[in-house]
Amino acid sequence: MNMNIKSTAGIGLVAVALALGLAACGSDDSASNGDAAMSSAMSMSAMAQSDSSSMDGDSTTPTTGMADAETGGEFAGMNGKSVSGDVSIMGDTVTLSGFSSDEGPDLHLYLTDGTDEAAVGAGTEIGTVAFDKASQTFTLHGVDTSKYQNVVVHCDKAKAVFGAASLS
Repeated sequence: MNMNIKSTAGIGLVAVALALGLAACGSDDSASNGDAAMSSAMSMSAMAQSDSSSMDGDSTTPTTGMADAETGGEFAGMNGKSVSGDVSIMGDTVTLSGFSSDEGPDLHLYLTDGTDEAAVGAGTEIGTVAFDKASQTFTLHGVDTSKYQNVVVHCDKAKAVFGAASLS
């Protein structure tokens, strides 16, 4: 009897571990409500911070390396994912045009020096990107874009690079 209880408990633990592991890679939004709430709270905090800095009349926001020259590139899919469209960076504005991507549960844009996980980890997050919205605009605050060579579409939840554009 004692052996049956241990065996049943062990099977239950394995089932729970598998379910949690699979939920992290799926696109079920209900499994990511905590992540979405945290991401939403972080976005609100960033927006509040940017609103307060723009309202104080301080025009000394650091813009080192952010010349008025435009840079950009064309997205290509990676790791079996489809990503297409163009990205351009002019001053502190990042613009996506003709953009589309395979759907992912937690897609973000990053400025990076490469296209692997290490580069994304060392890069600067631009923001959350919609996979099905062709035109999107993001504002950078005090980011030296000259230090980066790529814009990467990354699924933070699945830890997967969907695609990238080389900046030129």
